Amino acid sequence: MSAGGPHAFSVGDPVRVKAIFPPGHVRTPYYCRGKTGVVERICGAFRNPEQLAYGDNEAEKLTLYRVHFKQTELWPDYEGPTCDGVELELYEHWLRYPRP
Repeated sequence: MSAGGPHAFSVGDPVRVKAIFPPGHVRTPYYCRGKTGVVERICGAFRNPEQLAYGDNEAEKLTLYRVHFKQTELWPDYEGPTCDGVELELYEHWLRYPRP
């Protein structure tokens, strides 16, 4: 969804990162794909870096979200405190609602 319309997600929404592995330049870390987190903040709208990397200076603007993940969601064998987490900034086209 582009930034011109309403945001697809709100602060507090659970989201799952798409488990896709396209070739080329992508900004979404491999280790968070397929994982579930919670939207912490809506950062704003920015031109899609995946298109900008290939010289498309007119790339569409997409909403960028800060998503909080529990460490144990990203790394199941994590032995630190259960309250530990990681925050990543991810573009809307990489996110979806988790299935119930």
